Amino acid sequence: MSTDATITGGSNTPAVEGASAIRPEEMDRLTDAIVVALKSVYDPEIPADIYELGLIYRVDIDDDRKVAIDMTLTAPGCPVAGEMPGWVENAVSAVPGVQSCTVTMVFDPPWDQSRMSDEARVALDMW
Repeated sequence: MSTDATITGGSNTPAVEGASAIRPEEMDRLTDAIVVALKSVYDPEIPADIYELGLIYRVDIDDDRKVAIDMTLTAPGCPVAGEMPGWVENAVSAVPGVQSCTVTMVFDPPWDQSRMSDEARVALDMW
């Protein structure tokens, strides 16, 4: 039976939950590398990355190193809604040790500015 580790969004500080067959130091490396990959994806209309914007709701790493991501958009009508999941899949799939990545677009709960990190607030001058 497979156990999962999950990085949860919100405060933008990755938290790993659950037991895993992946060694803790390897899970830490994977977690850090996935966060770096997520931070490389930007909404073309906003000068902040999707991780700091709080668009990543859940990242699940299973024992086979398959990654499942739940993400949202700042607005359901975002012009890159059809493309952004592919950008995220490509970025995370390129992380050494990740076997595959799937992204699911979710809109519950709806995104709001409280999900942004301080870094995103500075970038967007939203204090």
